[in-house]
Amino acid sequence: MRELLAHVVLRGALRERSVEPYVRLLRALRTKRRVKGVLLDISSGGGEVVPSTDLFLAVQRLNAVTPVFASIGGVGASGAYLAAVGARKVYAYPESLVGSIGVIYPHLAVRELVRRLGISVDLLHVGEHKDAFQGYRPLTEEERAKMLAVAQDDYDLFVEAVAGARRRPVEEIRSLATGEVWSGRRAQQLGLIDALGDRERALEDLSQTVGVPARKTVRLTPPRTLVERILATGARSLSAGLVEQVTDRLEERLLGLGGPGAGW
Repeated sequence: MRELLAHVVLRGALRERSVEPYVRLLRALRTKRRVKGVLLDISSGGGEVVPSTDLFLAVQRLNAVTPVFASIGGVGASGAYLAAVGARKVYAYPESLVGSIGVIYPHLAVRELVRRLGISVDLLHVGEHKDAFQGYRPLTEEERAKMLAVAQDDYDLFVEAVAGARRRPVEEIRSLATGEVWSGRRAQQLGLIDALGDRERALEDLSQTVGVPARKTVRLTPPRTLVERILATGARSLSAGLVEQVTDRLEERLLGLGGPGAGW
């Protein structure tokens, strides 16, 4: 039986539709006896709370049966950093942006703009606060306090998960959980990553750890859906790809605006 290493590349914001295929792939790798080690090659500014947690747990569970080394590219922040620490060892470039341990609940209120445009809006709702997160009006002080309490719960879970994965005291990680990012070099000094180096360095170390030559590495991506395969062929492929890229870029910049979703 030919033994292999797997190289899994993940880019972009972490959302349900983008993360679920990777969770399935990582779950499947737990049953592949030929795969003796996995390099998680990740570069992302984070994303939604639950998808980030799903990815972290998938990495952690795979690592329990097959060594996973994480390599952070240009950025491994927020939920992407959480996913990386699910691995056995975390690498980053000296120039990488690492960290951003924190929670954000963006809220965009457009009521005054809508009024200036002469548009009338009626939000029919049952439940005192049901209209709070429709992106129309500012939050009341009571609503702001309630959402801050929810954000605090998410923040505490984030800190505890990182502390557990890095085997560090919770309060020590909490002191670093200011939402700021550090260079890869500084992140190593703070104990947020294990080593500096590029993807090749991480792969070589993984190879030596599991005893499988780096040349026996297969690059894996989640299988595409039928719709994605259809759009990838013919004259529509270019426009579909451009639309997806534009959509992803907008979602990365506007993640959570006007809605109740939290972001890591």
